[in-house]
Amino acid sequence: MTSPYEVTPQAAKEQLTDRKQATLIDVREPVEFALARIDDAELIPMASVPAELQKLEGLADSRDLLILCHHGVRSLQVTMWLRAHGIANCCSVAGGIDRWSREVDASVPLY
Repeated sequence: MTSPYEVTPQAAKEQLTDRKQATLIDVREPVEFALARIDDAELIPMASVPAELQKLEGLADSRDLLILCHHGVRSLQVTMWLRAHGIANCCSVAGGIDRWSREVDASVPLY
């Protein structure tokens, strides 16, 4: 069964903490990452994803990939691209870091 294309921030948090079965990939730009970030997120800007495909495949061998951006648009595009390139166990964090801040961790700055 294929996983959904999007998960809520709450479901992502649960995967990252309780079960430690996912890796958070932040596809925003470095300047955005400097403004607001989630602990343990790995920054791979969207434009760098194709060049990092082998690395992402390696990460996906042992864990699900949770893809995060600002509002969820870029992360969904990256998720679709990764799935088209053979990484089925990835999904976008719906609403991005903005929704994460509003619903999961208010200490993450809004911008």
